[in-house]
Amino acid sequence: MAGHPQSHFRRRFRIIVRAVLITVVLAPLLYFLVAFIGAIVPRNADWREPEDGIQIFVQTNGVHVDLVLPVAVEGHDLSRLLPPDHIARPDVARGWASIGWGQREFYLETPRWSDLTARNALRAVAGGDVLMHVTHGARPDIAADTRPVRLDPEGYARLIAFVKRGFAQGKDGRPIPLPGTGYTYNDTFYEGRGRYSALRTSNQWTADALAHAGVRIGIWTPFAQSIMWRFDAR
Repeated sequence: MAGHPQSHFRRRFRIIVRAVLITVVLAPLLYFLVAFIGAIVPRNADWREPEDGIQIFVQTNGVHVDLVLPVAVEGHDLSRLLPPDHIARPDVARGWASIGWGQREFYLETPRWSDLTARNALRAVAGGDVLMHVTHGARPDIAADTRPVRLDPEGYARLIAFVKRGFAQGKDGRPIPLPGTGYTYNDTFYEGRGRYSALRTSNQWTADALAHAGVRIGIWTPFAQSIMWRFDAR
């Protein structure tokens, strides 16, 4: 005899709820597991840091990792691309620029971690359009959150080419600044190129830039720690 339709519906509903709950629990665990493996398995496994070369830094706030680059290196003048006039206080520019790539709304609406909301967090997970964030300043001190990396001239040229491609360009061929969007007096945002997702995060962009320069780095690095552990705070 066939079961009661209502009883059958309840069984199917319980099965669906159970499947959803298992997915909600397992999906983050799987994401973290794959991220751990991706951070360990390297690209450019044979890379060795040169004894002489161009010094850059990787710098983290605990969540994002930015590239900190000298503005003027022979053959590469970022001041023409990212002039200090784009920030509120050009006088604080001291020859170095921190550059990052990230999700548009999250960047603009979360200047401090105390400003983080569930809405912005969900936006970051869902993905979307991107911006470039540039902060001008002086050469940073080496610290646990700021680690040096040396590149040969060829690797640095490839890095700069990759970074430039992150900026959307206006009709004049230059990056498109967003006046008044900086968090403080020494930074600003620019229109970016690409699309943010849970698979292509801000940290993955930074890792891809380093990999393009030939640096040994993990194949998938969605978290800051996925990048920082490879470099010594020497």
